[in-house]
Amino acid sequence: MADPQSNARLRADAGAPTSGVIHVRTRLTADFTVISNALAQRRGSAVTVGVAAYISSLPDGSSVSIAALCEHFSEGEILISRALRELEAAGYLERRRERLSTGQIRTRTYFYDVPDGGPDLDGPPPPKPPGPPRPRRRPIGEEAVPPAAVTTGAMSTPAREQTEKPAVARPALSDADPQAVAVLTSLRRIDPRLVLSEQEAVRLAPAVTQWLAAGVAPSQVTALLTARLPDHFLTRPAGILAFRLRETPLPAPPPRPLTEDASRPFVLPFQTCDGCERAFRAPEPGRCRACRAGGRLRAAG
Repeated sequence: MADPQSNARLRADAGAPTSGVIHVRTRLTADFTVISNALAQRRGSAVTVGVAAYISSLPDGSSVSIAALCEHFSEGEILISRALRELEAAGYLERRRERLSTGQIRTRTYFYDVPDGGPDLDGPPPPKPPGPPRPRRRPIGEEAVPPAAVTTGAMSTPAREQTEKPAVARPALSDADPQAVAVLTSLRRIDPRLVLSEQEAVRLAPAVTQWLAAGVAPSQVTALLTARLPDHFLTRPAGILAFRLRETPLPAPPPRPLTEDASRPFVLPFQTCDGCERAFRAPEPGRCRACRAGGRLRAAG
């Protein structure tokens, strides 16, 4: 035999794992984004990690509002807004209200690769948290109070106030606007999932009353609250309705009708005489005084 052969077992590749995922790495030189493992492997909602990765890949100046993110993702506004709140609570996202040179106030969104991990080189430094309050100077002659007594008094005072504070009565359904309550209770006819309790209807009624006072018809309020609802509710229906009533801007109030001045005397309108076609003032069309008088004379003669 010309070629040497062996019946020994082939040695397994020591670098390949026996289970789990095997990465096929490709060195990227363009169109890529660097994300920390702490963010990519963050426990919790996958929507939050996906939204963070998408925002990291966008260039500066891109819109990251809830409406813009809903156009890109298939999730609804409830999940998107929850993801933004989780990123803001974790320190990856920050929203600042800044006043422009024109006097207008605009909200700017800052996204950090590492929360509280380094200086902000592109924008102004984040505001420093307020320091501890300075100790008050003790007047001369005031007796020193032991720290234990101060701590005990500070801990016992809120407990005493909480014990002595009377119970606040919850608003009843009869105190709410009947028309607003009727709009809220009629939502389950369109979507059976929008069933509200009595306290939830009382809590949402003032916001619906504002919409009705702004000139919005009850049918329009119903269409606003029931349009494009998610397939599955992750919270109570009252939370979704409260979010829409709070985030949707109120329409401009309708123009006020011109009211007649009560001090001006009432003037009869002009009418055209059926006999001589002269103009005269009268509440209804007909003949003028001269034509009526001439007709009476001819009838008498």
